[in-house]
Amino acid sequence: MTSFTNAHDRLAELALLSRPLTEAFADAGFSLYAVGGSVRDALLGEQRRDDFEIDFTTNARPDDIERLLKPVCSALWRQGKAFGTVGGTLRDSGVKVEITTFRSESYVDHSRKPSVEWGDSLEADLGRRDFTINALALDVIALNAEAPDVQTLFDFHYGFRDLNDRVLRTPIDPEILFADDPLRMLRAARFAARFEMSIDPALEAAATKMAEQLTKVSPERVRGELDLLLLTAQPSLGLDFIVRTGLAEHFFPELPKLQLEQDPVHQHKDVLRHTWAVVDKTSPSLVLRLGALFHDIGKPNTRAISDEGVTFRFHDVVGAKITRKRMTALKYSSDMIDDVSMLVELHLRFHTYKLGWSDKAVRRYVRDAGPLLEELNELTRCDCTTRNARKAAILAERMDELEDRIGVLREQEDLSRLRPALDGVAVMELLGIAPGRAVGQALDFLMEIRLDEGEITADEAAVRLRAWWASQ
Repeated sequence: MTSFTNAHDRLAELALLSRPLTEAFADAGFSLYAVGGSVRDALLGEQRRDDFEIDFTTNARPDDIERLLKPVCSALWRQGKAFGTVGGTLRDSGVKVEITTFRSESYVDHSRKPSVEWGDSLEADLGRRDFTINALALDVIALNAEAPDVQTLFDFHYGFRDLNDRVLRTPIDPEILFADDPLRMLRAARFAARFEMSIDPALEAAATKMAEQLTKVSPERVRGELDLLLLTAQPSLGLDFIVRTGLAEHFFPELPKLQLEQDPVHQHKDVLRHTWAVVDKTSPSLVLRLGALFHDIGKPNTRAISDEGVTFRFHDVVGAKITRKRMTALKYSSDMIDDVSMLVELHLRFHTYKLGWSDKAVRRYVRDAGPLLEELNELTRCDCTTRNARKAAILAERMDELEDRIGVLREQEDLSRLRPALDGVAVMELLGIAPGRAVGQALDFLMEIRLDEGEITADEAAVRLRAWWASQ
């Protein structure tokens, strides 16, 4: 059950923030209601975010909205005006607002271009919203007027009850809403995870039936929803929904394939459940959560069963290639693709040093991880999901030892500058050679010295480079 203690005070604060708008719209004879996330979060008592924004709906038409916003806003944006939405930043408070005319939308020929019709009914407007918890409306004009006998909170679809019961439902037939915008099926996954809600069976059935409709949504919009889902407190609640319903098949087909047992003989946990556990354990950093989501993605392609049991040899390397391919298809940035692929490729590196950490091993680990060192260490820790307390303790102890060794070496040398003592120009001048393969081999030779022995002077590097070159 959810506590709504002090909810009235938080709703009153929401109305107070919008007072300049309420006065303008009331004087012009229009209605104005705060809707969606700001009302929902006020009821739940969620702390306001840095990117806090209030959405409103009104019977005013777009031209009137723009006219009324101009005097009270320091900036306006009109990109959505054709669809009834005008936004701005309130001059006094700096709060961002978006105001939309009452409307109902129908999508023609299954396109993403809605045919917009303005309306005059708050109830009809709320009925076209994605979920009941977002179909709540607060009459900010009435609340600011402090009229005791006037209704201020409107809930035609029992969103308040669903918030209390932690159930995610749609205000009308989910198939109608999902046909209008298939991305709402992924939004269901995000809201279920964010608010730890159970999903209404009718909603899940509709998503399962209509999963293929997701192919009509652009990769950029799908990626945006996936990112928001991964940054929730418990992403597995939504991730499991997108696999159960078949949604994943249409934008992340490698994910359902993780539903295989790591060891069919002893029936150990399947890879998908392990992945959910790792994602949930990691900190809410997008690169880290994506690394956790993809870290075992190469296992289905590398799974082999022999007398020795089940193996997944080179699943880290294969997984990094799959990660790069899938993230490219979802239109991630090159930097994000590089970082996540690197985490996947390196996530087993820690386990290759079973006999202890030499200085060379530590330097190489730090060099290869680069700026992702902390993320790699956390992913390695979170990858341990065993229920065997002894195994978990041993892994944690070895990880502590590695981080201690890194700390000791950092006190002795600059691990952020793991590079040869001489650069390419110096190598060419010293050996009297032109740019080419030999320069790279010489730098590799010097880099091995750096990893083996730590920092050496340029003079020492020159002596040893000449001796190496003479032996070639």
